[in-house]
Amino acid sequence: MKTGNILNFYAGGNTAQGFTNLFDSSLQGLDRIYILKGGPGTGKSSLIRTIGNELVKGGYDIWFIHCASDNDSLDGLIAPELKIGIVDGTAPHVIEPRLPGAVEQYVNLGAAWDADQLSDRRLEIESLNAGMKEAYERAYAGFAETLRIHDDWEKIYIANMNYKAADELTLEYSQLLFGVKKQDKKSRVDHRFLGAATPRGAVDFVPNLTEGLAKRYFIKGRAGSGKSTLLKKLAATAIERGFDVEIYHCGFDPNSLDMIIMRELGIAMFDSTAPHEYFPDRDTDELVDMYERCIKPGTDELHADALKAVKDRYAASMKQSIAYLAEAKSYHDQLEEIYVQAMDFSIVDQITKSIRQEIASLVIISD
Repeated sequence: MKTGNILNFYAGGNTAQGFTNLFDSSLQGLDRIYILKGGPGTGKSSLIRTIGNELVKGGYDIWFIHCASDNDSLDGLIAPELKIGIVDGTAPHVIEPRLPGAVEQYVNLGAAWDADQLSDRRLEIESLNAGMKEAYERAYAGFAETLRIHDDWEKIYIANMNYKAADELTLEYSQLLFGVKKQDKKSRVDHRFLGAATPRGAVDFVPNLTEGLAKRYFIKGRAGSGKSTLLKKLAATAIERGFDVEIYHCGFDPNSLDMIIMRELGIAMFDSTAPHEYFPDRDTDELVDMYERCIKPGTDELHADALKAVKDRYAASMKQSIAYLAEAKSYHDQLEEIYVQAMDFSIVDQITKSIRQEIASLVIISD
């Protein structure tokens, strides 16, 4: 039997606007959503991974939604063909049920913990939670400051931007990608993150997300050279023409876009600059150089000193913010240890088995 494919991305991010939640977008159109409740270390990620891997083994394509705050954890899985989702519904991922019971079903993994044991360690849990909250607040304040520095970086290029050339480039690629193609349907639009600021630094899933596509456009440029604006305009055209579009927001500044994918057309176009810098490695890959097309020649050289200063400030601020994320993760790990010690994982196994049986009533999962 053919195994299914796994698409990896983030639906939540540690950004300059705090924790940014795009979960609802990935849940659209599902008939059954299991919302997992429970503290750290209660087995939510393991449950998601176990069932996801079984579905893949059974030949179903799935989406794994990764956790931006813990590189080894999952926040959810979606099986699009089956219209089933399993998601971590604990803070900060607030999942608002549309049809509780009929579509969304709460799964309480807290049923497997020893409440008395946790009660005995209440002060320790409170202290660790407070430390984690403060570390996140510092990280988010740091990312906000890093974004302000990035704005200073952008100003140099914006002042040297040829907007007429940018408009011409946008029109050129709109005609190239779409021509006169149009579909008589409403587009499905998915909002996601291709990467995230994590405790281990910047992580992205560009190779996985663009695998198997016929054409990939690598946008090169500088901060403020119009990469995100180009993507926004092309996404709007795709929606207008009735094509489904995956819109990948910047994991640092969610108001910016990093990538759009139109799978019906077999096309991806993405910002291929650091921290998600890639270079063409297929015959069909193509570069789109915004600096060359839209920025006044010699801008890099003329402003070299100012650019170096702002880049250094940006790198230092980002490094400090990531360090606060790592600190928050260390508090989370200590909390996990406390909860793991209080858990009866045989109950979690029973809950996992129950969900498997419900899904198996709709499909056959290979053992």
